[in-house]
Amino acid sequence: MELNSEIITTPPLDSASLILLRDSDQGMQVLLLKRHQASNVLGGAYVFPGGKLDLADQHPDLLAHLSQPPAKLQQRLAEPDLSAERAAGLFVAAIREAFEECRILLSQNGLDKPDLQALQDALAGGLNWSQAFRKLSLQLSTENLIPWSRWITPRQASVTNKRFDTRFFIARVPEDQTAEHDNHEATETLWITPREALIRYWDNQMTLAPPQIMGLVHLARHPNTQSALAEAESRQPPVIEPEPFDQDGVRTICYPGDPKHSVRKSAFPGPTRLIFKNKRFEPERGLAALLD
Repeated sequence: MELNSEIITTPPLDSASLILLRDSDQGMQVLLLKRHQASNVLGGAYVFPGGKLDLADQHPDLLAHLSQPPAKLQQRLAEPDLSAERAAGLFVAAIREAFEECRILLSQNGLDKPDLQALQDALAGGLNWSQAFRKLSLQLSTENLIPWSRWITPRQASVTNKRFDTRFFIARVPEDQTAEHDNHEATETLWITPREALIRYWDNQMTLAPPQIMGLVHLARHPNTQSALAEAESRQPPVIEPEPFDQDGVRTICYPGDPKHSVRKSAFPGPTRLIFKNKRFEPERGLAALLD
C-alpha cells in the first residue's frame, strides 16, 4: 500500500458501504471483496461492498419502491442537515452496490434465482434501477439495513487521492442468496470472521485500509450477528473524522478518543491510532491491540 501525501481540496463524495453478516460454526462472519488490482481506489485491498452515491439513487420513481419513506430513512440515518431524498438515496446506493458487486439483494418480497436473474438481465439490457424495479414490481427492504458508522476522509488522505463521506450500514445476508463477485470491480469473495481477517492482515496475507481495519476490530467484539445488529439499533452511527499527522517523517492516523484527536470520546473499541510502517497501517502494540 502506497502512502499518499497530497492535500485534497475537493469536497468528499457521498458514498455508502454495506457490511453483510452471517453466523457460522466458526462464529459471526463478514463478507469481504478483494478489489481488482487495477482499481484506482484501494486496488488489491479487501473491502466491504460499496461505492459512491449516484444521482439515479435519489430518483422519485425509485424511492417509491422503498419499504420505508425518505423521511423515515433520514431519521434513521441521524443526519438532519441532509435532505430526506439524499438520505434515502444512500440506503439505495448501499443496496445497489451490494447487488452489483456480489449479487446480494435486500428485497422485501424475497426473490428466487429466476427473479434475481431477471433483474440482472434487465439492468444488463440498459434499464436503470428505477425502470427495472417498476418492470419487475420489486421493492427494496430498507428495514434490513441498519446505519453503523460514518467515515469522512480527511483532506490529507493517506491511502487514496479521493475523499469520501461514507455511511456504513450492516445487515444480515438473506439465507437463500449466495454472494458472487463480479470479476470486474472485485476478483474474490470471502466470508471470514473479523478476528481471522485481522490475523491474516497482520500475517501479510491480505491488504486492508484503515476504515476496514477499525471496522473489523469493532465487529470482532461481537459473538454473533444478532449482537452486532442490536448494538447498531441501540445508538446513532458515530461520525469518524480521522486526523492524520506526520512525526519524524512517519504518518500517524488518530481517531476519536486519542490524546491528539480533537474529539475526546472514543467512537469504537480498540486502538485509537494507526502508524504507517512496513508499507501499511499498524497499531502501536501490534496484533494484540487489534484483538484485545
